[in-house]
Amino acid sequence: MRGRILVSSFGLMIVATLSVPPASAQTPPTLTPGEAALICGPQSDARPQAAHSLTIRGAQDPRPRAMYSQRDLLVIDGGTGAGVQLGQEFFVRRGLRFGMTYAATPKNASTVAWIRIVAVNDTTSIALVQHACDAILRDDYLEPFVMPQAPAGIERDVTTGELDFTMLSRLLGGAENREMGGVGDLMLMDGGSEQRIAPGARFAVYRDVHVGGMPLSLVGEAVVVTTGATKSVVRLTQTRDAVQAGDYLVPRK
Repeated sequence: MRGRILVSSFGLMIVATLSVPPASAQTPPTLTPGEAALICGPQSDARPQAAHSLTIRGAQDPRPRAMYSQRDLLVIDGGTGAGVQLGQEFFVRRGLRFGMTYAATPKNASTVAWIRIVAVNDTTSIALVQHACDAILRDDYLEPFVMPQAPAGIERDVTTGELDFTMLSRLLGGAENREMGGVGDLMLMDGGSEQRIAPGARFAVYRDVHVGGMPLSLVGEAVVVTTGATKSVVRLTQTRDAVQAGDYLVPRK
C-alpha cells in the first residue's frame, strides 16, 4: 500500500510518500513477561545520546500530536542516506532529566520502545512499534536494537553458597531512577565485567540499619541478568522488605 505520510511540527507540514506493508505484515511479536521486562528495564551500558542520532519526528497521522503509542506508525528523521535499512530494528530511548535543567546532558536513559523499519526512502523512514514500554514522544532518539539474553534459571530463588563479605557491591536503583524494588524487579548494581561479574552470579542483599553495634541485615536475594563494563542488571528473587538503592550485594561463592 502506498500512502502519504503527514508529519506535523509546530504547524509545519512535511509530506513524503513511502510504500508501507499491509497491516497483515505488521503484527508485532508476542513477548513473554520476562522478555518485556528485559527490554524495558534498566541498562547496564547506558550512555548519553549520541550526536546526530536518529529521532522520532511524528506519526502517520494528519493530526498534530507529540505523543505516540504502539498503534502508530512512527516517522523517523533519517533514511537510506543516514544508513537506515528496511527491516532494521532500534531501541527508542529518552534521556532521564529528573532533577536536572533541560540544558544539562543526561547521564542515563530509559527505554521507551522497540521499533522496526517498515518503509524507507533517502531522507525519511517509517517504523512499526514492536513493543512499547512507555508513551513515545517527539524527539525520543534511536539506538541499535539487540535482544537482551538472560541466563537460564533467573526465576529461581537460590540461597546456597558461601557469602563473601570482602567483595561488597551496591544497588544503584531501577528503571526511571526508581529507588526501590520488590520480587521480580530489575535493578542496577555497581559492578560489571571489569569486576569479573557474569550473568547468573548470585548475591544476597544486605542493609546497614544504622543502629550502633547491629550487623548488616539480610533483606533479599538477587541474580545477575546482564552485565556491562562497570554495571550489571540484577533480578530480585526474594525480598524481606522493599530493596533500596544503596543496599549491599554480597556474592555467593
